[in-house]
Amino acid sequence: MRYRLTTLTFATLVLAASVQAQGLRLTDGPSLGRASQASVAPSTQADFIAAVVNSEPITNNEVQREMARVRQQLAAQQRAPLDQAGLAAEVLESLINRKVQLQVARETGIRVEDAAVDQAEQSVASQNQIDQDELTRRLAREGMTRGQFREQLREQIMLQRLRERDLAARVQVTEQDIDQYLKEQQGGQRLSDLQLNLAQVLVAVPESATPEQVVALQQRAQQVAQRARAGENFSALAREFSDAPERADGGQLGLRAADRYPPLFVQATASLSVGDVAAPVRSPAGFHVLKVIEKVNTALPAATLTQSHARHILLLPSAKLSAAEAKRRLEDFRQQVLSGKADFAALARANSQDGSAAQGGDLGWANPGMFVPEFEDTMNHLAPGEISEPLQSRFGVHLIQLLERRRVALSPQQQRESVRAMLREKKLDEAYQPWVQELRGRAYVEMRESPQ
Repeated sequence: MRYRLTTLTFATLVLAASVQAQGLRLTDGPSLGRASQASVAPSTQADFIAAVVNSEPITNNEVQREMARVRQQLAAQQRAPLDQAGLAAEVLESLINRKVQLQVARETGIRVEDAAVDQAEQSVASQNQIDQDELTRRLAREGMTRGQFREQLREQIMLQRLRERDLAARVQVTEQDIDQYLKEQQGGQRLSDLQLNLAQVLVAVPESATPEQVVALQQRAQQVAQRARAGENFSALAREFSDAPERADGGQLGLRAADRYPPLFVQATASLSVGDVAAPVRSPAGFHVLKVIEKVNTALPAATLTQSHARHILLLPSAKLSAAEAKRRLEDFRQQVLSGKADFAALARANSQDGSAAQGGDLGWANPGMFVPEFEDTMNHLAPGEISEPLQSRFGVHLIQLLERRRVALSPQQQRESVRAMLREKKLDEAYQPWVQELRGRAYVEMRESPQ
């Protein structure tokens, strides 16, 4: 959540204390004491209308509840809120913008089906690694009923659909945009965006060294550099020749921001690629032979990604098989596999109701984003070999087993697609506030004074 509430993008204040867009964990039950619950309780003072948005009111109690939730969240993040008047103004402005957007969504035909709310609710429970009953109990400790929570999820999904529909048409990322961004990052890279892991062999030069001794030590450093460039193990060379304290670690200095290295080291390795060795450079300590172990431009997407290899058993709820019964059946399968009485692949071949059944439920290697969020979130929480609890998605009820994970290098085209996605998110963020102001400008908003 950003500090200024009017610049929130895809999370709403209403969800701030509990789920705030579906990625955050709910507050753990034992940590919620009476003071915490009291902090989000509705105000006991006489209520009044704080604002009217196209004939729909926003009450002072709504504002006070949201202020309490925001304070609680900022306190958890150890961030200081605005003063009372400033926070009230920000919260009211955010609630007005939210109500305007919900009105536009409803008026333009955006609807959220119950199945989408079911999936969102299941996703929240899965991400918190709890079942539906525990989710309901935790919500109650937050002062919220399940019905209220589901209505907030419904509105959240509606807002997301509205923003995706209206903002997506305003945002385009061209090939020229990608080329320009890559050119800027590779050409005018800021030191704060560059991370380096260098290894060094230090040939120390005593302060009292004679010119002849300095020449001899320089020649030793040059010989080390030549041997390293010829393919000898740099760590072994460091342990044999280096006078630096990190010689036992193969001379590695560790991954850190480039501006935390001596400028001399950064300049010497600026044009080098990973694995290259620089010519010896002189400092007051002596001659340094530097090797580039890692070089990461944090302004660019990662050059690698994590792939997951999983298999699953899918059951499709129907008139003959309810979702609850499907979950019970999959839980029985899970216990059979865990106890060694059955093989996951055999159960998948015999029972799974999708195209992967013939392969024992094997889904192959998958990149991030290939599965629906609720499936992928659950899979990402598994360790290799682990089996999930039964999970309901928009496609049915799944039992997932993660087989293995691996890191793979992105191809040039995949890296360009990563840049495209990053630029698109940036442009969406830039387009959001003007869009909010545009909707606000078309709405009738009446601010009411507090009764004296």
